[in-house]
Amino acid sequence: MANQDSLIVSEIYASIQGESTFAGIPCAFVRTTGCNLRCSWCDTQHAFHGGIRMSRDVVRARALSYQTPLVEITGGEPLLQPGSSPLMSELCDAGRTVLLETSGEADISSVDPRVHKIMDVKCPGSGQCHRNRWGNLSFIRASDELKFVLAGIDDYKWMRETIRERNLIDRTPHLLASVVFGQLALRDLAEWVLRDAVPVRVQVQLHKVIWGPEATGV
Repeated sequence: MANQDSLIVSEIYASIQGESTFAGIPCAFVRTTGCNLRCSWCDTQHAFHGGIRMSRDVVRARALSYQTPLVEITGGEPLLQPGSSPLMSELCDAGRTVLLETSGEADISSVDPRVHKIMDVKCPGSGQCHRNRWGNLSFIRASDELKFVLAGIDDYKWMRETIRERNLIDRTPHLLASVVFGQLALRDLAEWVLRDAVPVRVQVQLHKVIWGPEATGV
């Protein structure tokens, strides 16, 4: 039987939420260890391995100790660890607004409905487009968010067509478009979105603006 009472954790820290519709709000982050995808542009490879096994009670207490209104469970891929789902429910019970960053490959059907899911839709440039679990869209609500990370014009065109073909705006109004830092200019993305009237929120990774693109634990 899978162990729900502990998690392997890469880091727990407080920062300013850098992405999503919650950007700019103080947030405690629980970053779990381990991911079954290998996106070409991944900026959290330090979470692939290592980490410390911690009891779920200790993880919860550490996250709550920062007294931030938001707590985000991220990775790696949090849903690979059975303890993540009960942890998120407990954090909701504690009165926090809970965010989940997930790759779009893991099954999200059992995530507590109080949790705000921020789910990637992997574009071709990631090298993991074939891993999108399209059935997850059935479990996306209006309060959840879908995020596209774009490495270039081909990813942008793919995003534009995917939004249209899969009627994603009917799933949620929160469609996020990010650029791979250093590979695609924000100005180019903004101009394309304006030209084509694509219904996305162009977002900046605010934490990288504040602390620099190489910093971890922020």
